[in-house]
Amino acid sequence: MEGAVIFLVVAVVVIVVVIILAALLFGGLRTSVLFTVHSREAVIVERFGKFRRVAHAGLNFKAPFVDNTTRPISLRVQQLEVNIESKTKDNVFVNVPVAVQYVIKEEQVVDAYYKLSNAEAQIRSYVFDTVRSALSALELDAAFESKDDIARSVESTLSARMQEFGFNIINTLVQDISPDQRVRDSMNSINAAQRDRVAAQSLAEADKIKRVTQAEAEAESKRLQGEGVAAQRKAIALGIAEQYEMLRKVGIENSAEQLLLMTQYFDTMQDVARNARSNVLYLPSNPGAVGSMGDEIRTAMLQSQAAAEASKDADVADADSRKRVSAEQLKQQEQERAERARSAAEQKARQAQQQAQNGGQHRGGPGTPPWAHPGSANQG
Repeated sequence: MEGAVIFLVVAVVVIVVVIILAALLFGGLRTSVLFTVHSREAVIVERFGKFRRVAHAGLNFKAPFVDNTTRPISLRVQQLEVNIESKTKDNVFVNVPVAVQYVIKEEQVVDAYYKLSNAEAQIRSYVFDTVRSALSALELDAAFESKDDIARSVESTLSARMQEFGFNIINTLVQDISPDQRVRDSMNSINAAQRDRVAAQSLAEADKIKRVTQAEAEAESKRLQGEGVAAQRKAIALGIAEQYEMLRKVGIENSAEQLLLMTQYFDTMQDVARNARSNVLYLPSNPGAVGSMGDEIRTAMLQSQAAAEASKDADVADADSRKRVSAEQLKQQEQERAERARSAAEQKARQAQQQAQNGGQHRGGPGTPPWAHPGSANQG
């Protein structure tokens, strides 16, 4: 009987142990002994509220009813979005969205969990303070240009302050600087007006260059055209002179002008016939008039020659008159010099005579002592 009781007691104890083990392994008590940690996460194990250890990725154990675990702490790179409304130096309100990327390293899990109660709120506070300080010293246009400088300033401030709390700032991005819609419209209008002004100035400068270039081209064309006409006339004159000289050499001297004029006349008529568009002719239209034109040219040449001879005679007469005037001037100058010389001689003679008279009175005058003239004393 006693053996049966002992057996029953042992069986009951075994059943209870099995039930407890089953409850621990497959029931609700399993979570108080075994727990798992995912990759790139960490869990802090506390015993009676005191830090015990850091549980890393994998299966971990803890004492039931004694140890507690905290919520998983992510070790991935996280991003915090912060929207800031601030005022620039020129009193324009802008919205500045800032993205802060940070990470918690494995060796800094304890600091990140215990030192800050609300890490994201404190990061926002630092971002607000840094961005507002930077924008208050910048005008709107300068703020757009200094967006990267603002981001670097926020990153340096956060990195220095959050490092001691276990948070490592990887990057800070100022995504945009957005003023009010009316301000944007005004800025677009100003930019459009400036671009229109630059375009108008460019068009005016291009038109100016075009006109100046065209004027220079026309001036150069006229200069070259004038040189060409002058060279053509010179060549024609030389050719006519050579032809006239050749005609004179062969004995055709009296009618040389008429022959040359007739030749030029026929050449001109041939040129007019070749050019069908010519409808105005300034020369005589019949060969008979060439003789009268030759007479006019001959008369003009004779008048020119007579004028040249008259001018030469006038020059000769002028030279003779200048010579006569010069001769008279020379004669008058000689007379003046002779008169001056005669006056000078007479003046010198008068001076000599006066000196002689003064000398005689001094030597032979009454009251002169004998010792005043040693020569006269010796003679006495």
